[in-house]
Amino acid sequence: MLKKKLLYFDYLLVFMVFCMVIIGITAIGSANRINTLEIGFNQEFLSSEFMNQIIWFIIGIAGMLLAAFIDYRFIAKLYIPIYIVNLLLLLLVLSPLGKSINNVKRWIFGIQPSEFCKIFMIIFIATFIDKNKETINEFKTLFILALLTLIPVVLIKAQPSLSASLVILAILVFQIFAGNLDFKYIKILLIIFIPIAVILAIDILSGKYFILSKILKDYQLDRIISIISFDLNTNDSSLYQTKNSAWAIGSGQLMGKGLFNGSMNQLNYIPYSHNDFIFAVIGEEFGFIGCCIVILLSLLIIGKCLIIANKAIDTLGMLIVVGVVGMLAFQIFVNIGVATSLLPNTGMPFPFLSAGGSSMLINMSCIGLVLNVAMTRPKNLFEK
Repeated sequence: MLKKKLLYFDYLLVFMVFCMVIIGITAIGSANRINTLEIGFNQEFLSSEFMNQIIWFIIGIAGMLLAAFIDYRFIAKLYIPIYIVNLLLLLLVLSPLGKSINNVKRWIFGIQPSEFCKIFMIIFIATFIDKNKETINEFKTLFILALLTLIPVVLIKAQPSLSASLVILAILVFQIFAGNLDFKYIKILLIIFIPIAVILAIDILSGKYFILSKILKDYQLDRIISIISFDLNTNDSSLYQTKNSAWAIGSGQLMGKGLFNGSMNQLNYIPYSHNDFIFAVIGEEFGFIGCCIVILLSLLIIGKCLIIANKAIDTLGMLIVVGVVGMLAFQIFVNIGVATSLLPNTGMPFPFLSAGGSSMLINMSCIGLVLNVAMTRPKNLFEK
């Protein structure tokens, strides 16, 4: 069985993901200025984000292989325990056991449950839709699915982590659309959300922000206001990262300034450049060509996943892969949008590029699920 699975192992997808990770580790090394550190077994180097990312990449490979070779249909049978564990982890974060950094409470036992929630919800939503595919267009089924998805979304939003909660909603939208949602519901959603969007637009254009101020926290509202009136010459502190990120990408021009030569990055004008603004480091030091390579690799990975989804032997496998696509595509779109000043700063990591142990492990494990679906083939008449 293992030999048969290896025949369909998608080495090209793995190669493209590894290329993305290597680019990310290189950019993180520049953001951490490892060229100024003594490479060796010293505390400063070993504790750097650069080394942590390499270690988590190795752990991520193990997670990818584990997710690839345990039949996804067996994993899906555990979708209710998975959902319960997911909620327990999110609740523990909000308990006294949760760890706060910079006034946000997102960590427990050294991991970010909001990251693990992504893969848990991909499995849960895919299995729920597959088990209820005959009634998926009934209001009761959709309501239950929406409610069960909103519970972890609310818990993540309470940390607060708006970006991670939006990713969960994006996963739901992608998977429910792929699950043959009746167009009448899409029309209903449009009828509901278009007027809401118009009202919010009027609220923004009025400059009063009566509605948004009730929905968003002050710092989130400030980011939206700042991006609407964005000016590279502004001294607005809420735009400090976004403005400098745009300057850094623009200064890279065609070929970039070269590794370790990006002045905006090396002089620390872009806080958290190793994480949320890793695309700015790539733009400054590898230029327009480097950015294009990253975007092209992202599109190829997403495209390869979509091909695998289309060839899946069952609805469950297809939905799992579509969920992974939704997660990756949404995060990539938002991260690049923030780095190029097109979207407000949301703290969205770039999959495979940004520093973060939990993020790396989950993204690699999600690729493992995609490989799992790709390797699963229908049995022939002569197999038991």
